[in-house]
Amino acid sequence: MGHYVITVAREYGSGGKSIGKMLAKELGIPYYDRELLRMASEESGISERLFADADENFKRTLLFKAARGAYKGEVIPPDSEDFVSNDNLFNFQAKVIKDLAAKENCIIIGRCGDYILREMPHVLRLFVHAPLPVCIENARAFQPNMDDDELRRYIQKVNKRRANYYNYFTGRNWRDAGNYDLCINSAELSWENCVRLVRSYIEIKGI
Repeated sequence: MGHYVITVAREYGSGGKSIGKMLAKELGIPYYDRELLRMASEESGISERLFADADENFKRTLLFKAARGAYKGEVIPPDSEDFVSNDNLFNFQAKVIKDLAAKENCIIIGRCGDYILREMPHVLRLFVHAPLPVCIENARAFQPNMDDDELRRYIQKVNKRRANYYNYFTGRNWRDAGNYDLCINSAELSWENCVRLVRSYIEIKGI
């Protein structure tokens, strides 16, 4: 295997995050999720808490925002009043993702990684999904105090936030298979077999 990056978009409860971690261990490469907030903070000099707060608060307000269009890669300089805007915080996260992808093999979870790296060669863009009943069962381990109806609503809410976030920063439909190289229904395979499938795909594609 040469230089490659795997981006993982996933429905809540589908196991995409766990599959990403298992892939990282299997392949012996770094795994980046919320670590990207810390790295973007170090890159920009902006408080990590501000990145984290904006990440959550912004997702809750996306229903009231029109898509901003394609991310173009520019960051706003510190002397601008928009330096700590939500858009610029995303720009710094995107810069970190591009820098990581340029220098090392790694796995990037979420954060529109597939779109940010769309022009980079040797990127495997993965989308993991599963039927809602399966997602409910998987989510129960993380939300043990919720009943089935509460879990269903929670999963739908999280997926809607992710879809809106993706649409705002890319102008695309999060669930559109055309955005990805490989879409996996994790309910049809064990997570271990999902890892084997992705590894086989990398080897067959020759990246």
